[in-house]
Amino acid sequence: MTKHTGTRPGRTIRSVKIAFNIIDALQRQEGVGVTELANELGHSKSTIHSHLQTLEERKFVVREGDSYRLSLRILDMAKHVREQVGNYDVIEDEVESLAEETGEIAQFGIIEYGNVSYLCKSAGERAVTTASRVGTQQPVHSTSLGKAILAYLPAERRDEILDGVEYVRHTQTTITSRDELVTELERTAERGYGIDDEENIEGLRCVSAPVRNGEKVLGAISISGPSSRFTDDRLHGELSDYVKRAANVIELNTKFS
Repeated sequence: MTKHTGTRPGRTIRSVKIAFNIIDALQRQEGVGVTELANELGHSKSTIHSHLQTLEERKFVVREGDSYRLSLRILDMAKHVREQVGNYDVIEDEVESLAEETGEIAQFGIIEYGNVSYLCKSAGERAVTTASRVGTQQPVHSTSLGKAILAYLPAERRDEILDGVEYVRHTQTTITSRDELVTELERTAERGYGIDDEENIEGLRCVSAPVRNGEKVLGAISISGPSSRFTDDRLHGELSDYVKRAANVIELNTKFS
């Protein structure tokens, strides 16, 4: 797992941590009671109940009988977050078009806290099932999205992220050192797209292109599919062309801050 980068050391507030741990737990489970949350999070029932009352008062959770769930206010927050990342409607349209045209999984990701965070995902008619979903994170060193973004970041920012990477081996082809990754990023910059050659999941290959304006990198767009369909010729030809065209459309329709 990648260490968080870009955070400032300092004092943290226990009650805030507990509140967000509750929100995380409610995201993982549907309809959870005070006792279950107390046991899972290692706090007293009175502490959990007090935090739930506060979250309910702020309309972040809804109480239904003896259990709690996240409120629809979270959806409004998510919508606001999406709209802060470029032109979300254009990104969504391109991701959906890419999935429809190729029949595979198409995704758009950005880098947050040293990991790739998925902003948008769409599945074509032949798409395989993967664990990634909007809002989740994957390592930068073993994903095509991470490499495509890193390859075009300013050197100082890229080094800051690389300083926090833990080179966990996910498959036999995973890059496991900084030197290897830097070399791969150089190749990525030369060809204009990133590759995940079964580095994150065995049998799954991905290709992605960065969305950028000079040294500003908004994120990257990718296609993922089984290695049986993502042959070398197709990966470095037809599919890389697909993601580069999609990235270009997003670039032309996005105002970079």
